[in-house]
Amino acid sequence: MGCIISTPLCEGGKRRWPKRIGEFAIFVPSFRIPKEVDLLQHLMNYHLLRAQLEHLASMKAKIVVMVSQVAPYSIKQRRRIPTQHGGSVFSNLLQALEDYLRVLLGLVKEGSELIDKVEFVWVNQEDDLQETAMPNVWYEVLSVLHLMAMLCLLEANFLLLARPSATGLHSLIIQEYRRTSIDILIKAAGYLDCALQHVLPKISPQMRRDLPIDLSEEVLGALCAQALAQGVDLQLWVAIDSPKATLAVKRRLACEMVKYWQQAYENIMKFSFNDGWGAKHQLFARQRHIIIMG
Repeated sequence: MGCIISTPLCEGGKRRWPKRIGEFAIFVPSFRIPKEVDLLQHLMNYHLLRAQLEHLASMKAKIVVMVSQVAPYSIKQRRRIPTQHGGSVFSNLLQALEDYLRVLLGLVKEGSELIDKVEFVWVNQEDDLQETAMPNVWYEVLSVLHLMAMLCLLEANFLLLARPSATGLHSLIIQEYRRTSIDILIKAAGYLDCALQHVLPKISPQMRRDLPIDLSEEVLGALCAQALAQGVDLQLWVAIDSPKATLAVKRRLACEMVKYWQQAYENIMKFSFNDGWGAKHQLFARQRHIIIMG
């Protein structure tokens, strides 16, 4: 979900929104895509080994390519998870991001002179004319965590869209997909909570005001609560299908689901969107809020 208010108009005064977002079980905002940065040029004079810089630059270049291959699936989603080199494209990219984040954080510690020496650039998938560039490593960390969470949401959506009649999958496999989706949604919430609790506070108040709306505290909070709500929703369905689940367990899960959807609704409704992904996200949150409160 990009900064809808600041999105420039295309020729003819029309915004370039995706014509079709496809069927979905989990609402997934549009991806934020990284652009390649010449890390060697910016960091060669800061007492880092050339091998370290080349390794970091190589990882970033690989991620840029992988994201460009995965991003189209977030717009027009299919029922079958795309695979590459023996694994899903989502898990492959998620692993690459985790590796990159580990190396990046290893180079940049508290008080490091490298914090503001590189300008990192990301662009919203739905609006490739509107990019956000910031000379701050924590902006890069925040953007990576957001992308990791979006990948988890997208993968959970693929799993939940699977149908036995459409894919030839056995109903027991579908049930396993549902359980796997619970773990994936909890992981997405964990990435977003880390961004809220440990990364945003490291960015100055002035720079936080310049962040794209996708990375605002309210939107991150809404997505985190939404992931938890949909994870608990799936747990509730599993409990309903299980003869061993007690009424107290089902009641507790139902109360947790209401709490999380309330949080998601309150956070996302703090913004005014006229159209685009922001309006769709609000509509989705409002619909879920009405259902659970009805």
